[in-house]
Amino acid sequence: MEPKTIFEKSVKGRIGYSLPECEIDKNLEDFFPTEILRKVKPNLPEVSELDAMRHYIEISAKNHFIEKGFYPLGSCTMKYNPKINDIVNTLLGLTNLHPYQPEDTIQGALQIMYELQNDLSEISGMAEVSLQPVAGAHSEFAGANIIYNYHKNKGNQKTKIIMPDSAHGTNPATSALHGYEVVEIKSNEQGKVDIDALKQVIAKDIAGFMLTNPNTLGVFETEVKEIAEIIHSVDGLMYMDGANLNAMLGYIRPGDIGVDIVHFNLHKTFSTPHGGGGPGGGGIGVIKKLVRFLPFPIIKKENDKYYFDYNIKNSIGKVHSFYGNFLVMVRAYIYLKMLGEKGLQRVAENAIINTNYLMKKLENYFPVPYQKDVMHEFVASGEKFKKYDVKTLDIAKRLLDYGFHAPTIYFPLIVHEALMIEPTETESKETLDSFIEAMIKISEEAESNPEKLKNAPENTPVGRLDETAAIKNLDVKFSFDDEITETANKR
Repeated sequence: MEPKTIFEKSVKGRIGYSLPECEIDKNLEDFFPTEILRKVKPNLPEVSELDAMRHYIEISAKNHFIEKGFYPLGSCTMKYNPKINDIVNTLLGLTNLHPYQPEDTIQGALQIMYELQNDLSEISGMAEVSLQPVAGAHSEFAGANIIYNYHKNKGNQKTKIIMPDSAHGTNPATSALHGYEVVEIKSNEQGKVDIDALKQVIAKDIAGFMLTNPNTLGVFETEVKEIAEIIHSVDGLMYMDGANLNAMLGYIRPGDIGVDIVHFNLHKTFSTPHGGGGPGGGGIGVIKKLVRFLPFPIIKKENDKYYFDYNIKNSIGKVHSFYGNFLVMVRAYIYLKMLGEKGLQRVAENAIINTNYLMKKLENYFPVPYQKDVMHEFVASGEKFKKYDVKTLDIAKRLLDYGFHAPTIYFPLIVHEALMIEPTETESKETLDSFIEAMIKISEEAESNPEKLKNAPENTPVGRLDETAAIKNLDVKFSFDDEITETANKR
């Protein structure tokens, strides 16, 4: 049966609320100028509370979310986030804060930010952390800005930043935004940075190196110390994209292996629900010589009082209004305090175990070109199915029929017909086994009944779309009556 819009469910006179009668003997015209008041009542649906509840539950069920099913979207760390985070985030003492309040009235909030800064510094081996950026790419932008200002302050003539072909796409983007020429080096046969290729391009005009570690193949860069030494030899800075920090928690600190700058994704590694453009949380950590370039303010403590410190000598300035996304910080704070050191280590352990379990169970059906030192995710290939006229896109669409979100596909580019799979640490063996079973069935279908895949998905609210046409010709259904539309047009 075709689902109805909430307007179609509307029944005249039906209500979902009960309010006491107004005791004020006045009309709206007594409070507001008539020219800003509606001439026609809004066309709102008239439904009961139960109708409204069922309507929104029905809509939510059409989407795929982590509470509904497995979400192995590689590079995104779509793990389950404890609901205690959201419960605490509704406390009025947190939600009613205003950024213009005096510091002495927000000591609790400042304490949370102060302790979170320190926790992230300890986890990463950095001297200081700024929480102001509101996303991974935003933190990365701030990091590239720090690199730029470090060299400008020293009078260095630096024009290039090096990165491997396994880097996140935002790495070359943020470098180019700061006027740097991007020098890409190819990965070696293990999917890691080719040290010999790096030595061939190193020069005095190199500003830094941007390394995603573990990289987008899920492979840990074991030669990171040597890479850092080569970059430091020309006074370059070593930047680590910390989007995949989930695999390193409690075991490896970037600051201990030669990294000068690292960014955090609070909404990935540190447990904030993400998707749909937000909410995001970043964070940028630096070694001691770069602290003076951090975005301000940093939260400091003196005589048991917390305060905003704007006195950062060569700060790159603000990169976001006020102090960042505070409630994202609260979630990260709760997550870290509940887990502690041992808990964080278990996060990394389980993420790595789950990934390698999946990889070994699927490698005979979906070849995995790079398997050495795989950490939190792996990249399989669907290229062998092209002989049946089946693409990776078809495999991803078919997975939806089995109740699983598709992995990231066609990235990274160095694996043809890529399937980038990240199970995270929060999934059980039973869930992983169900996913394995579905993937094996799909591999069999690709050979025996390829049309099944090419017509997928069949069981979702919307079937296979012409994606190019869908982008160019949006079909959005509105449910306004003629009178409302006419009034809107006049305005």
